[in-house]
Amino acid sequence: MLKKIVLLVMLVLPLGAMAQTLKFGHTNSQELIVDMPEFKKAQESLKALEDKYNDEFKRTQDEFSKKAQQFQQDMSENTLPQNIAERRQKELQDMGQRLEAFQNEAYQSMQKAQMDLMAPITKKVNDAIQKVGKSEGLIYIFDLSSGVIPYIDSAQSKDITTLIKAELK
Repeated sequence: MLKKIVLLVMLVLPLGAMAQTLKFGHTNSQELIVDMPEFKKAQESLKALEDKYNDEFKRTQDEFSKKAQQFQQDMSENTLPQNIAERRQKELQDMGQRLEAFQNEAYQSMQKAQMDLMAPITKKVNDAIQKVGKSEGLIYIFDLSSGVIPYIDSAQSKDITTLIKAELK
């Protein structure tokens, strides 16, 4: 019986000691990213690209609108021969399809540009999180920006956001 008690104590004692050494941390990666100068530059680049796409789309849309109005006016005045009317109608349809295709291409291009610009920023933040985690001896770091962590006991989890911000500078 004494052997069983000693064995039980020997098994439970390390678990209690191990539970005390486990260290957790938490941060908000979105807060870190938004504060970075690289993020602000990326946002400016994306805005400039978006403006270029919007300008081109507006220019093409204005051209399409003018041609459509002229076509409607010519059709209402009945001044176009049938074959010219059909050709212009086909031109307008083609132009509308090109406009729609351009809009889709612009959207995809913006998405790709955003991913390309954000990848090094995200990597830099993740590297800083890992470095701080290792230096602080943490076994887990929870990212509060993901929104899937319903509860953090701040007495048992260390907020390392300021340490990571310092690492990023």
